[in-house]
Amino acid sequence: MAEIKSMAGVTQAIAASALRAQQARMRVIAENLANANSTSSTQGGDPYRRQAPVFQPTAVAGGGTGVRVARVQADQTAFKTDYEPGNPSADAQGYVKMPNVDPLVEALDMREAQRAYEANLNVIETARVMESRTLDLLKK
Repeated sequence: MAEIKSMAGVTQAIAASALRAQQARMRVIAENLANANSTSSTQGGDPYRRQAPVFQPTAVAGGGTGVRVARVQADQTAFKTDYEPGNPSADAQGYVKMPNVDPLVEALDMREAQRAYEANLNVIETARVMESRTLDLLKK
């Protein structure tokens, strides 16, 4: 009996770690979207650079392996440039470096993170229901 309860606890701990990781991923995506048009504050400087979370396996209570965000790293893809000679961020030729954030990619990434979050919520709910039904059967 204790084994069944322990497995449900491990399952919930794994799903909870994934919830935290997806939540952190959504925060990074929101930051990217908020800065999609942030140019440099200095003439000819670099604008906001897209950030991406890096996931890493991690041990959870009870002996399972969950996931966590190990770090957030900058996306090294090149900046695109727009010709805006009147912009204070423009270089000597009049070009302004724009952030390497693609709002469409960020929206799709957000949708994927949302679905992963929902899937892990369903795992927790299913584990909870299974545990409850097992206890009900044992009471009879």
